[in-house]
Amino acid sequence: MSALLELRGVSHAYDSRQVLTNLSFCVAKGAVGCLLGASGCGKTTVLRCIAGFEPVTAGEILLSGEVMSRAGLTTPPEKRRIGMVFQDYALFPHLTVARNIAFGLHHMTEVERAARVAELLATVGLDQVKNRYPHELSGGQQQRVALARALAPRPDLMLLDEPFSNLDVEMRERLSLEVRDILKQQNTTAVLVTHDQHEAFNIADEIGIMAGGSIEQWDTPYKLYHEPGSRFVADFIGQGVFLPGTVLNGNRIRVEPGILQGHAAHEWPQGSVVDVLLRPDDILHDDASPLQAQVLHKAFRGAEFLYTLQLPGGGRVLSLVPSHHNHAIGEKIGIRIEIDHLVAFPRHGKN
Repeated sequence: MSALLELRGVSHAYDSRQVLTNLSFCVAKGAVGCLLGASGCGKTTVLRCIAGFEPVTAGEILLSGEVMSRAGLTTPPEKRRIGMVFQDYALFPHLTVARNIAFGLHHMTEVERAARVAELLATVGLDQVKNRYPHELSGGQQQRVALARALAPRPDLMLLDEPFSNLDVEMRERLSLEVRDILKQQNTTAVLVTHDQHEAFNIADEIGIMAGGSIEQWDTPYKLYHEPGSRFVADFIGQGVFLPGTVLNGNRIRVEPGILQGHAAHEWPQGSVVDVLLRPDDILHDDASPLQAQVLHKAFRGAEFLYTLQLPGGGRVLSLVPSHHNHAIGEKIGIRIEIDHLVAFPRHGKN
């Protein structure tokens, strides 16, 4: 599909402080992209540049193939057909739910406006509260009103800036899935900014991992988890540990528990010393396995325990184990390694 949004080598600075450097990505029409990173990495600044609130000092931002921003040119926000949803909802307290949604529809006839509001009330599941005011709604309901209001004028692109950060964990999980369904139902292209991996994985088709004003990797959630392109991405996404290893051939590496074999995204020369990434789901509990590991720590997660295990040679790994296997600290359990994606990086301190 053709790109609705494209950033080409975008840079931005506040006075002498460089915030974004040579940043590039694109989002296809109807897709949901996400910028994921820690606070201060520049992800909200990217949204502000896309929206036209900030100029770029280098590179270009294009919408539907038309340049919106480049050095010396910034098309005003109102000319970009962009909708925005913020973390603080920004609803009008003196307007009802229905009137909040209708706020940006002055160009429509009264009949058209009423039809669009009714459609969106049904889409976001708020038709029963259309005459209430924002202070009479829950946080999740307020955020759905904000989303409906932003969708009402049928923007070409929707920008969502940490939209669920004010909600509790359970509501964030549920609402993030609902928002993805709504965006897909409306065929709306969107870019989400968040620091929450679960939120990003729930909503986005593709995710850019940001650090220091640049994108480390732009990829699908599956590839970011199973085929991280850098050690930073491997550390940032999910949980895992690194074990030292020696490359035997392209897809076989010897580590303390034995020889690992799997699909390798990178071919390492034979004899290379590397660090191999092992995720908790790579380490399976198996009472019949001759490989024994000692339980050092455990974290109860309802359906599962996350065990920290010490291998016979001193190395440590993490393992997700069904919670009916409740083992004591210090106890030894059988484990085996099942790994499909062999992810390795140069050993720290080695070239």
